[in-house]
Amino acid sequence: MNKNFLPISKKDMDDRGWHEVDVILVTGDAYVDHPSYGAAVIGRVLESAGFRVGVIAQPDWRKSDDFLRLGRPKLFFGITAGNLDSMLAKYTASMKIRSGDDYSHGGRSGLRPDRAGIIYTNKVKELFPGVPVVLGGLEASMRRLAHYDYWSDKVRRSILLDSKADILVYGMGERQILEIASRLKDSGSTSTLFNIRGTVIARNSASGVGESAAIPSFEEIVGDNKKFNDSFKIIYLETDPFRGKTVIQKHGDRHVIQFPPAVPMTIDELDKIYSLDYARAWHPSYDKAGGVPGFETVRFSVTSHRGCPGACNFCSLYLHQGRIVQSRSQGSILSEIRHIASRSDFKGTITDIGGPTANLYRSYCELWKGKGSCSQKMCLTPAKCSSLKLGYPETLKLWHEALKIPKVKHIFIGSGVRYDLLLDKQSDEYLKALCKDHISGYLKVAPEHSNLNLLKLMNKPSFGQYKKFVDRFNETNALLKKKQYLVNYLISGHPGAGLDTALELSISLQKMHIHPEQIQDFIPLPMTMSGCMYHAGLDPLTGKTIYVAKGLRERKLQRSLVQYAQLQNRKYIIEALRKLDRMELMDQLKPGHTYKRSATDNAKGKTEAAGFE
Repeated sequence: MNKNFLPISKKDMDDRGWHEVDVILVTGDAYVDHPSYGAAVIGRVLESAGFRVGVIAQPDWRKSDDFLRLGRPKLFFGITAGNLDSMLAKYTASMKIRSGDDYSHGGRSGLRPDRAGIIYTNKVKELFPGVPVVLGGLEASMRRLAHYDYWSDKVRRSILLDSKADILVYGMGERQILEIASRLKDSGSTSTLFNIRGTVIARNSASGVGESAAIPSFEEIVGDNKKFNDSFKIIYLETDPFRGKTVIQKHGDRHVIQFPPAVPMTIDELDKIYSLDYARAWHPSYDKAGGVPGFETVRFSVTSHRGCPGACNFCSLYLHQGRIVQSRSQGSILSEIRHIASRSDFKGTITDIGGPTANLYRSYCELWKGKGSCSQKMCLTPAKCSSLKLGYPETLKLWHEALKIPKVKHIFIGSGVRYDLLLDKQSDEYLKALCKDHISGYLKVAPEHSNLNLLKLMNKPSFGQYKKFVDRFNETNALLKKKQYLVNYLISGHPGAGLDTALELSISLQKMHIHPEQIQDFIPLPMTMSGCMYHAGLDPLTGKTIYVAKGLRERKLQRSLVQYAQLQNRKYIIEALRKLDRMELMDQLKPGHTYKRSATDNAKGKTEAAGFE
């Protein structure tokens, strides 16, 4: 029996003396029992509340055997596609099947179906009629209402209706899952699953929901981009745990009802979640396959906070974790590091203490306590709001104390930083400490582009701020006599981008001696602001028309211009320059030329796709 893991077989249940489990979690990821994996967190939270939980990881959806493995749960099935949307996990921006899947054992592809949340739920409903099904995870969260789906190029219904689940959990679901489990334990009826924050249900009537905001129906938005835009704008503005209303959207004769987001976790609640008894390993059944590749990046990492006030428009975090930062206590984080350091496989390096953005740990705004985030004002753009206080003193103290822990030799920041928060003298001490002791040689930053109008559409800071940070980064490292590099995340093909803006970025990068080896082709993720722009060709907040490059050929040309140094892009660069009537720049871009590396280069072998996935 693997006592450190939740049971995955009847034998595991027998070894515990269990005849049944209360909850069975079905996940599209391999079973990794670590707080970076959603299914593991939900399983441990339920376990800590006294529920018996089993896990079915990456079942073969073409057969029934895997789904029958643990029998019939007493309360419900909890289903998630995994840490990523299943379509994003399988397909690239050019609709090609990815060569591997980092969340699967051995990195194998093909172990989860397209639209896994729908497929798994339908299968469970077929095999276990009458057993409630709770659908959650990122895929469910970002498809909870009618949404544009890039992979089918159409507007799809709420995943709740297509899956036929009884209730959908959106956002970080610990509170919701405990409330659902408690109500089903007490009543056994799904009719009691009403008015739970952070959930979505479908009913024949919308009566009794209280104050609400109705949005255009599924049928209305399918063929009307303006109404699609109007619908998204309401959803976006109501996504706040304090000021948000219940959102109602009709699908035929059904009402899909989204209750307001869950209230942010307290420090004590968050600390408890990360103190649970995680095995912090992949399940031993994967050893022969070589384990789970994605786990290696988080094995010795620590999550310090949730939420991001940056609200980048291409990112799913705003509609999933929200803008309000929820931070753990220093004591909780240090306790977790001590636990990691006591492991026999720990070699001395904590690879990350971070979250969506590392330098937002312990950030706060007084409005967050009861009024929520501002609806007409952003926290970080066009500049940081004066009401947002940064937690740099607490972070510096945390790093200092963490390095005192026996066996801990290095504390690195691997999750990236907001460079626009490192430009003034108030950040001097933080930046110096970061460069001196907490960069492994490469620091992740996300300039994304150079064009100001495009950056505004992304809700990102200006390129001038990025260049100012580059100077500060280089000066700081020079004073420390250190040679370190920036890993620059860049996006091509975002709504508003054309060949002209791609050329502008290419020239800007060349002037700074940046030669990107990898960039991210924009993917319009469901229910993101940028995804709405891509589909509707409109700015959701202003209604202004936006140019959108939808053809794969133009997207290829844009990418090639940005990756101007790569010889294989020469023919595409020529084609792009001819379209722009700028052939005189061909010699300047010099595809295939051996360029000198600078501190702002994407270091070979260290680049990653942009982190908005």
